[in-house]
Amino acid sequence: VQLQASGGGLVQPGGSLRLSCTGSGDRLMLSVMGWSRRPPGKQRELVASMTRGGSSNYVDPVKGRFTISRDNENHTVYLQMNNLKREDTAVYYCNSGMTSDSMDYWGQGTLVTVSS
Repeated sequence: VQLQASGGGLVQPGGSLRLSCTGSGDRLMLSVMGWSRRPPGKQRELVASMTRGGSSNYVDPVKGRFTISRDNENHTVYLQMNNLKREDTAVYYCNSGMTSDSMDYWGQGTLVTVSS
């Protein structure tokens, strides 16, 4: 499985960014796709995930601000991030797996910096 992410960058607080990630390889391991992040000096956390059927989960700090979606035909997952806060600054990673508890495949990170 290969995951290719894009869309990071520098944005001011309150701004928006959209991350994209396209997967290839074993389709079974693309059943659940999502995004994790590692803020500076902190541990990595799962931000959002979505099953092929459209069921999604979000970590509490991003609920109401981030929206995950996916294009199953093209094995692509998106993360629309609105009302970004400084604490959203992190390296964001696309990941996937057969289940939400086994998202063992990772793409390269893309840096999101929220700063004025």
